[in-house]
Amino acid sequence: MIQILITGSKGQLGSELQTLAIRYPDWKFVFTDIDVLDITDLHSLESFCKGQRFSYIINCAAYTAVDKAENEQALALKINCDAVKNLVTIAAKSQATLIHVSTDYVFDGTSALPYTENQAINPQSAYGRTKAAGEQEALKYDRSIILRTAWLYSTFGNNFMKTMLRLGKEKNELRVVFDQIGSPTYAEDLALAILQIIDFTENQGVKSGIYHFSNEGVCSWYDFAWEILQFAKSNCKVLPIESKDYPTPAKRPAFSVFNKTKIKQTFQIEIPYWKTSLYKCLNKMPKTI
Repeated sequence: MIQILITGSKGQLGSELQTLAIRYPDWKFVFTDIDVLDITDLHSLESFCKGQRFSYIINCAAYTAVDKAENEQALALKINCDAVKNLVTIAAKSQATLIHVSTDYVFDGTSALPYTENQAINPQSAYGRTKAAGEQEALKYDRSIILRTAWLYSTFGNNFMKTMLRLGKEKNELRVVFDQIGSPTYAEDLALAILQIIDFTENQGVKSGIYHFSNEGVCSWYDFAWEILQFAKSNCKVLPIESKDYPTPAKRPAFSVFNKTKIKQTFQIEIPYWKTSLYKCLNKMPKTI
């Protein structure tokens, strides 16, 4: 039986994986989060995994407080890098495949064309640097698959979509940046892609390396907010502003569009258009939100 260890299982992606696991009755999923497993502690990790032989480790755990990371760099590095090194150690003992989730923040956002996996990284924030360091640890292991994603949202956890729905009820107008461009990612779509990758790997072997995944299409945060509030039939106005008018401690990439040819061709994955997935997610949201 395929045994799969999932870390960070209470986050957006981990929660979506829990929901989808029922579709794979022949696979054994072990869902963990910080309350039962501290992956930054190698001894605890080894004790937890003793006697178990995992075929896959999906690392959904991360320090994702982008602005707070500027003042908590040591903690961010511990979770985003040191923990990955520990997972590599565990994976190597049983020759498990490590699937590690990374971010668009490893790039500087100055490209004019969608980023490919072989382009040089240049993180501009503490969060981005710690995630880049984590990638380097994962790449030292020959059975690692790194999935970079961006603008993640879900019915689970806290995210931009939920914030817009809430503020759309509380305020008459919202100001949202229009000069940061990217592609939203519905966490359920990413979770499905991960499970497809495992299924593919079981049949055709490990295709290690870095892959980009987000939903198809491109928009700004302003466009994203506008679409959310239109769907919610909100009377709140959305006004476009420049990034300089909304300063943050951490610098955001101005351009976070991925070229996803590699993941689609390698694993025969079809990726939905961002609006299609957004509507699907919004339809699942409780009407009270």
